[in-house]
Amino acid sequence: MKQHSSTRSLARLRPTLLAIVLLLAALGCAAPLVVGAAISLTPAAHLSPGGAIFAAENIVGAPSWEHYATLFSQHGFTASFWITVAATVVISAGQCAASTLAAYAFARLRFPGKEPLFWLYMATMAVPAITLVVPLYLGASSLGLRGTFAGLVVPFVLGSPFAVFWLRQSFRRMPQELLDAAQLDGATHWRTLVSVVLPANRSVLAVLGFITVATQWNSFLWPSVIASSANGARVLTVATAALQSQYQSNWPLVLAATTLTLLPMVVAFGVGALVFAHSPSFHRH
Repeated sequence: MKQHSSTRSLARLRPTLLAIVLLLAALGCAAPLVVGAAISLTPAAHLSPGGAIFAAENIVGAPSWEHYATLFSQHGFTASFWITVAATVVISAGQCAASTLAAYAFARLRFPGKEPLFWLYMATMAVPAITLVVPLYLGASSLGLRGTFAGLVVPFVLGSPFAVFWLRQSFRRMPQELLDAAQLDGATHWRTLVSVVLPANRSVLAVLGFITVATQWNSFLWPSVIASSANGARVLTVATAALQSQYQSNWPLVLAATTLTLLPMVVAFGVGALVFAHSPSFHRH
């Protein structure tokens, strides 16, 4: 009887212990970001000498926005911010739309060679991204796209093997009777996709959308190759890296750029978590 009671007590305590562990892990991950953001608001005149940038006296005191003003007035971060936003929106929208159509075709349509074609497409995930940089760069340069917004987005705007695989698996789990009922009502494949399949997979699409947006927002390798010039379509990650290489001692300025780059993703994660938490599939589980 006592053993039964202790087992039940442990079962009741388990969610609390798990929440505590997760909270401590979250605080550990967030602490460097919070400290970096605090230092980015430290006036340059208040920084302690000797390079002790993370000293406690640098974090306390009245905040100052001078480093952020310097980024926008002297280092072109206004243009970099809007270029990053535009590139992220265009690539994410293109990838999600193309991947949705491809996943529906692979999951629900019948055509010759469907399975070999699908697995051939999946095999491209095994190709290291860095091996594609030189061919893509040569192709973009020959088309006159070096340093342009088109060169930044065109190579990645259509489809993603990971997105196609994930959506295909989700679409295949849908009850066939539901799709048959839509076809009996006279729905075309397009109507079935828009009115039946996509609404039933909203949580999957929300998570995929966030992953795609975060991946494109933090993209560095291709933008640094195709548009690294300050006069070109330079994104925030490349602008921040250039800042570090030119101003090694001005860490508050670098931390201000880092905070500016991270902040939209923190907001997007919060919105995505709310959408996922309020989805019907989340509550079913």
